Amino acid sequence: MRPCRTLALFLWSLFLGFPTADTEAARAGQGDPAVTRIAYVCPTWEEAVKLTDVEKYSTEDEYAGACDGRYVIEKVRYRSDGLAVIAYFYRPQNFEGVKRPVIVFNRGSYVRADIAPELLSMFHRLASDGFAVVAPMYRGSDGGEGRDEMGGADVNDLMSIIPVLSQLDSLDTRNVFLYGESRGGMMVFQAMRDGFPARAAATFGAFTDLDEMTTSGQGAAMAKTIWPDWDERRNEIIARRSAIQWPERLQLPLLLMHGSEDPQVPPSQTLLLAARIASTQKEIGVVVFPGGNHTLQQHRVERDRLAVEFFRRYLVK
Repeated sequence: MRPCRTLALFLWSLFLGFPTADTEAARAGQGDPAVTRIAYVCPTWEEAVKLTDVEKYSTEDEYAGACDGRYVIEKVRYRSDGLAVIAYFYRPQNFEGVKRPVIVFNRGSYVRADIAPELLSMFHRLASDGFAVVAPMYRGSDGGEGRDEMGGADVNDLMSIIPVLSQLDSLDTRNVFLYGESRGGMMVFQAMRDGFPARAAATFGAFTDLDEMTTSGQGAAMAKTIWPDWDERRNEIIARRSAIQWPERLQLPLLLMHGSEDPQVPPSQTLLLAARIASTQKEIGVVVFPGGNHTLQQHRVERDRLAVEFFRRYLVK
């Protein structure tokens, strides 16, 4: 595929959103009155297929397993920069008195509606390995207020999740980990740079050099759709979102994963960042999956297993 067309497809996939089903039942919040928890009822597989891209992320059996009665998913409404924004919270129905370490998962794409069905099977794998999962949706998505700047002020929606964690059930806030997909990987890098109190982080399909992806043609044109002030602030927008420009500030233990056949973000972006990080600190892991696509879906079980194994190395008791 020609580079300009590849980039255009990637940026267009970031821009698209999907419709949502009204599948929520209100539940009283606990602790901070600004934090509201809403019980989420999984749509049927057939409904999820109509409303989302769930078939790209799980099988029907995986989806059913993630929605069984042993686990609970909630939508958490919290405040960020005065805006009401949304996160998903996935956990076992019964914690049995044990506080669980938490993975803060950062999704890919741009503005989205309700995409819980797409994420549930991954949440279930992580929860089955002993973690709870909290996933900020960022402003402007799934009913959240504000406008998504894809790596601008919306990074505060990730940073603002920190005090929310103490309001949720039985989470071990000493053991918080960051996990990011594609655009979410870029969010993870910024959170690391800005002092998010995680023990370690992992990404897959993350872009690290926005300049390379928006140099000319359709890619540059699409950038103007996402960032209306692109022409005036291009260098500033790129610098903030390109971890390749500040690798020395990524000091958490970090696992970088990428697919060798990623048609949207070249694996060279991950490899070059890894090389630059390795020159400043040693706690870095890199895995390139032969034949892997952008989100490593054909390797999704191994991808999440590697992330969990990496995080377990940095658990504190």
